[in-house]
Amino acid sequence: MRRAYLEENNKLLYNHLTLTGKLFPHLWEVQETASARMEQLMEELLAADPAPDKKTRQMDWVRHMNALKAQAEEIVVAELINN
Repeated sequence: MRRAYLEENNKLLYNHLTLTGKLFPHLWEVQETASARMEQLMEELLAADPAPDKKTRQMDWVRHMNALKAQAEEIVVAELINN
């Protein structure tokens, strides 16, 4: 996603990273940072809005966790990918 964003919106930086051989290390760093931020956000969101009991309300738990994951992904995309 970061590569596509750079290609479309910041061609100067994309060309510079490509020509200097730093594009893939940059993309890897963004991926690692995004993964760590996702884990951190999921923990924070779960602390703020605990999930229902997984054993008795399985579908509600799945729905809740999917909603939290989507929320965390939106934040990561806004903060890291499209920045």
